[in-house]
Amino acid sequence: MKSSRRQFLQKSALGGAVFSVPALSGTAFSLPFRSDGLSAKNDIKLAVSSYSYWHFRTPKVPIEQVIDEASALGLAGVDVLHRQMESEEKTYLNRLKRYAFQKGVALISLSIHQDFVSPDEAERQEAIDHTKHCIDLAHQMGIPSIRLNSGRWGTSGSFDALMANRGIEQPIEGYTDDDAFGWCINSIKECLPNAEEKGVLLALENHWGLTSTPEGLLRIRRAIDSEWLGILLDTGNFLEDPYDKLKMVAPYANFIQAKTYYGGGEWYTLDLDYKRIIKILHDVNYQGYISIEFEGKEDAENGVRKSVEMLREVLDA
Repeated sequence: MKSSRRQFLQKSALGGAVFSVPALSGTAFSLPFRSDGLSAKNDIKLAVSSYSYWHFRTPKVPIEQVIDEASALGLAGVDVLHRQMESEEKTYLNRLKRYAFQKGVALISLSIHQDFVSPDEAERQEAIDHTKHCIDLAHQMGIPSIRLNSGRWGTSGSFDALMANRGIEQPIEGYTDDDAFGWCINSIKECLPNAEEKGVLLALENHWGLTSTPEGLLRIRRAIDSEWLGILLDTGNFLEDPYDKLKMVAPYANFIQAKTYYGGGEWYTLDLDYKRIIKILHDVNYQGYISIEFEGKEDAENGVRKSVEMLREVLDA
């Protein structure tokens, strides 16, 4: 036994060393390095959002069909859009969980909608209750994270109008953005005990409203001292000069959604340089999921397949 252990250690020493660096929490974790001195390949996992197959413009595409597509493409996971689910009944939730397991696909996130930006306390409480409810849904399905929104003023009217204004809108008369940040921060704090109890990370996305800028996103994150609040970084939601903004947020990111636009975008099209984006993620040692959010007008099967091929090529390089 001792001889075998010695041989294993000798082989391990030849194959590569282990290098310890401080984690953000102050504890240490280890990264494998190759014997030629180069970092080992970053263990980023590709997934797909169910939204990629349904842009709120056609009849709902079943989540089971998205799981089938992910399995066929060899993807590691599916990011489930809550509004795309056909039911919240426990039998349906359990069926999705079982079906994904049988297909070798993880359900990795539940993308929900809620809005904490309202001067009406009852409306904010409704958003809090909805978030807690969705935490329970994610827990039932074995999903470890939910997408969290900050919310927005709603003064643009429709989402199409918001996009036409490049995501910028004015506060309600008589209130300021500081008011909105306070409402949002306090509302998230009320959700965190439930998130911790159920083991579901709240991943706050740069999804318009208060989180349209990295400064706004990080303002909320830094105001809340909890390991159960993380950040979901969407590559397509910083519309102007995205790379410096992505670089600001990347060290804090727990989950990535990667926008692609084959056939032209539904609301806008960004010419994103994914070689540059992946380098930003590598530089901060990001090792989680990248979930493809195909938002183009091309047929979804083709658009997602092209997205997978493109990202695999970049990651392999």
